[in-house]
Amino acid sequence: MQDQDATQLLISAQDGDPAAASDLLPLVYDELRQRAANYLQQERADHTLQPTALVHEAFIKLFDQTRVNWQNRGHFTALAAVAMRRILVDHARTRSRSKRGGDRQRIDFEDQHIPADDSRFDLIGLDEALKKLEALDKQQAKVVEMKYFGGFSMEEIAAALDVSVRTVHREWTMAKAFLRGELNQGEDAHDA
Repeated sequence: MQDQDATQLLISAQDGDPAAASDLLPLVYDELRQRAANYLQQERADHTLQPTALVHEAFIKLFDQTRVNWQNRGHFTALAAVAMRRILVDHARTRSRSKRGGDRQRIDFEDQHIPADDSRFDLIGLDEALKKLEALDKQQAKVVEMKYFGGFSMEEIAAALDVSVRTVHREWTMAKAFLRGELNQGEDAHDA
């Protein structure tokens, strides 16, 4: 029932109902906050972004856009994962402009979470590689955003993208190969 309520509120928000976003937040808040908390749990203790702030900033960004065609709750949470990724990448860029490179940490695409604010982690490099992937295959980029940044299961991704779980697995495998190649190429250039 909550999924139907959320979908109806998204449609109402799309139709210009200003109260719909406020009514939607309690229905999706716990899920979004859990995803943000999972993502941020590996961060340093004094990280300036907290899960609540990340959720609220992503929520504001989502409803600040014009002309979003909300399909359902799954579509909304997928877009929330994208918004969280962009917020964290912007935060990393601001925080570590002078720290890029050096003692970088390799990215393991089997991990569910990534340490976005670890100065050894090249979140900016990952973001650049993901943008290249998006130019080649938008669906693969969405799979990466939802799985790696949003912590979605393969089943949740399939439901949000309206594809089979088998398709999600295939897209994930191909996307990982592409991103590994891009990131390894970046490491080789950095080491040279």
